[in-house]
Amino acid sequence: MARDARDKARRRLLALADDPAAHWAPARRLEQDAALLGRLLTAAAGHQRSNGSTPDVTADDVGAALALFEDMRVALDRLETQVVIEARRRGMDWRQIAQHQGLNSSQAASQRYQRLMTRLEEIRQGVR
Repeated sequence: MARDARDKARRRLLALADDPAAHWAPARRLEQDAALLGRLLTAAAGHQRSNGSTPDVTADDVGAALALFEDMRVALDRLETQVVIEARRRGMDWRQIAQHQGLNSSQAASQRYQRLMTRLEEIRQGVR
């Protein structure tokens, strides 16, 4: 999907009602973790720009940030599968889903969904 199409999709979703009570937990946690990563990178860049006059990010800080990624990947996989399920529930075919995901075929979209479901099931069972 082209950048302007993604921006258009973001604006469309922003137009949906924002009910503070409706913040969905996995998406909210993902948002918070992404913000923490942004803070780390901002702090590291600030230290570089200030020629060392602001506190530096430590190796432990970077390690803590790296530890967030696996949980974020799992959360993204869960969210993506749930959105695909919703798309199918609303009558979208695999070709339409593929187009929105930036994939070239309905087969690619279906296979992606199956890989996500398999990965999530393996995580649930403790295989991964």
